[in-house]
Amino acid sequence: MSTRKHAGHRPRRWSQKVTETSHAMDLEKGVFSSDDPRRIARSLKHSAEASHSRKTDPFRSAMSMLNFYLNRAGRRLPGERRRTLNAAKDELRSLYGKPRRRSHPPH
Repeated sequence: MSTRKHAGHRPRRWSQKVTETSHAMDLEKGVFSSDDPRRIARSLKHSAEASHSRKTDPFRSAMSMLNFYLNRAGRRLPGERRRTLNAAKDELRSLYGKPRRRSHPPH
């Protein structure tokens, strides 16, 4: 059994499979492209609370989805976009009455 990659084939990543097959939350189209962290947080909160197939509480589901997006984008994500999405984490915490984090590491 060979582990070499075939020419012309791109490896399928686990994140791509999760994105294509997950039914945990139905997200608003373009939610992560908004420039308003509060809008992103409100949309994620709405999606998490509307979901009937999530495996944890709505806050954790919403935060997990946001972290999944951030981690999947990786280094390709411009600094300003990363700051907006990290600010959305704080907004999400605020919407659920959770304490805010002190600061986010610079990227």
